[in-house]
Amino acid sequence: MPAQTIFAPAKLNLFLAITGRRADGFHDLLSVVAPLDLGDELRVSEEPTSRTPRFSLRCDDPAVPVDESNLVLRAAQVFAAETGWSGAAHFDLLKRTPVGAGLGGGSSDATATLRALNQLAGNLVGLDTLARLAATLGSDCPLFLQEGPVVMRGRGERIEPLPPSAAKRLKGKRVLVFKPAFGISTAWAYRHLAEPSAQTESTYIPAAVAERRVADWIADPDATVDALLFNTLERVAFGKFVALPTLLERLRVEFGLKPMMTGSGSACFAFLPDDAPLEQLTTTIRQAWGDSAFIVTAKIA
Repeated sequence: MPAQTIFAPAKLNLFLAITGRRADGFHDLLSVVAPLDLGDELRVSEEPTSRTPRFSLRCDDPAVPVDESNLVLRAAQVFAAETGWSGAAHFDLLKRTPVGAGLGGGSSDATATLRALNQLAGNLVGLDTLARLAATLGSDCPLFLQEGPVVMRGRGERIEPLPPSAAKRLKGKRVLVFKPAFGISTAWAYRHLAEPSAQTESTYIPAAVAERRVADWIADPDATVDALLFNTLERVAFGKFVALPTLLERLRVEFGLKPMMTGSGSACFAFLPDDAPLEQLTTTIRQAWGDSAFIVTAKIA
């Protein structure tokens, strides 16, 4: 079979409410997540089964590890172990989604790997099995098997498409995505959220409150995108990385935007009006975060 190229989209958490900590140490959440037309490209080619190692990876970003710590290779091993597929493959990853951003780049790459190998293997398993395998690789991996905006529940493994009428309000919307040079570890963010010193009345959002807010937004055809925006993890990230809230406040005051952080950060985003002064916005972000800041416009896919 000829080599295949799979698009691995980045995502934005438009609404992210952490509703509590589970007995297994993970957290329960409710999130409205939208894919972007920004993302990585994963090229997969089948190799002779005699090759060693069985799976190999090359990436155009030298900062990305290409050993077995990379989710691409971990996903390949998981797929082979589950299905009994005996083939071998090489992966070329064109990295466009920054690392440590909260944009789901690694998770999307892992899910793209599962999809690609399943195609190479002749579609050995169905979507339910792929979703189960994806969940073993990361809490937000299963969402990348869906097309369009979704609602995530549980630790992220329970996925349902956003109703079409609500999804229509999001698709095609233009956003500015921007990230400082530093990243934020997801594990760090959740660990600090759960620390006794962080336990305040507002640490977790009651599940019923979060569900009602999302349900009300879905049901209201006139609700704006801005009315949905929320992220529990901002409180944790902003407490340590003050460069984030400082810039976001400046963008609110000077440009009238409603920026927020996605996931555990450090990437942030803002929906853009048609007349948004992109050059001025870019200058402001670089003044605050330096020339190494990642800045791109994208659309909700």
